[in-house]
Amino acid sequence: MKALVLEKQGALSLQDIDPPGALGPDDVRIAVHTVGICGSDVHYVTHGRIGGYVVEEPMVLGHEASGRVVEVGRNVTTLAPGDRVCMEPGVPDLTSRETRLGLYNVDRKVTFWATPPVHGCLTPEVTHPAAFTHRLPDSVSFAEGALVEPFAIGLQAATKAGIRPGDVAVVCGAGTIGVMVALAALAGGCSRVLLADPRADKLAVVSGYDGIEPVHLGAQDLPEAVRRATGGWGANILFEASGSAAAYDGLFDLLCPGGAAVLVGCPTGPVGLDVIAAQAKEARIETVFRYANIFDRALALIGSGKVNLKPLISAVYPFDDAVAAVRRAADGRPGDIKLMIRVAEDAEPTR
Repeated sequence: MKALVLEKQGALSLQDIDPPGALGPDDVRIAVHTVGICGSDVHYVTHGRIGGYVVEEPMVLGHEASGRVVEVGRNVTTLAPGDRVCMEPGVPDLTSRETRLGLYNVDRKVTFWATPPVHGCLTPEVTHPAAFTHRLPDSVSFAEGALVEPFAIGLQAATKAGIRPGDVAVVCGAGTIGVMVALAALAGGCSRVLLADPRADKLAVVSGYDGIEPVHLGAQDLPEAVRRATGGWGANILFEASGSAAAYDGLFDLLCPGGAAVLVGCPTGPVGLDVIAAQAKEARIETVFRYANIFDRALALIGSGKVNLKPLISAVYPFDDAVAAVRRAADGRPGDIKLMIRVAEDAEPTR
């Protein structure tokens, strides 16, 4: 069957691969419907590596996915053929110490789709553990189901922040993850979220969300915007979601005493951190790596209608045009937030 394969840095094509192997007793076989293009997919295409994860042999891309169950293993009782589902792409070693502590996102033995050398899901059919496969509510489309994965990162960040009702938050970076963090912060109880980015086109996409206040860097001064929003007190929470080293300059100046800095974005190298400035405010520092025990909560928020992700879907490409879709994602066109690939031939009815 066909798959979107990254052969090596810059070399991307649709190729024939072997179908999934035998179905395990605790697994489900899934006909993939929609897959979101993640920044990590683009990074592997353009750079061939992310940190110590290096593309050394051909790898199928894709990890943000939804689909329909076509077969279940003999031990599976929670899902049935025909169920519409989304899939949590990281499968840990269930016996590891990290997993037993509830930290399966940092399990050193985790297998995560489209992270070398593990193949991703941009192919018509995959097998996956039922424990990491979640049934979609009727109100959630396949496209929205493919957005549960990035929203789970935002919800992990909001959870780590320890939001209290009425908090004011700042999010640096209006890419997909920054927007997901902003929406999760509002859902978690923040009264206002200042979303800062140097690109006005990115901010325009979120201008319709109640509670999100775009701050166009360059045209507006972020410290001044925070002072106005908080009466000079400072933000309760700062989410760094840009991955830019420059975002760390004066980072703690934006926080109120006792505030929290939550580091979500992944810088390309070491960054400077003003420890004295953090200590002077007894600021709390939290870090985020993927998510754990949060996927079902993310799906519940989307299914309830409290979080609307539809405006973030910029375009959906048919599978035959998957290479063009990834190339567009790499171009970073103005206004693009999330590009998707529809693997299934059937177009989904509007919900």
